[in-house]
Amino acid sequence: MESHKTTATQKKIIDGMEKVYENLIEFKKKKNSDLVVMENGKIVRIKPTSL
Repeated sequence: MESHKTTATQKKIIDGMEKVYENLIEFKKKKNSDLVVMENGKIVRIKPTSL
């Protein structure tokens, strides 16, 4: 199996997505709003207190 090298652009995109995730969690906690995600094909609401 081939190993895959991450390019500089891909690294920047991944870092940006991680930052977006962190900001989303912080926002949801601040607003006390559920985080809605899909898990095993079902929509699930996660309380901000459990994050």
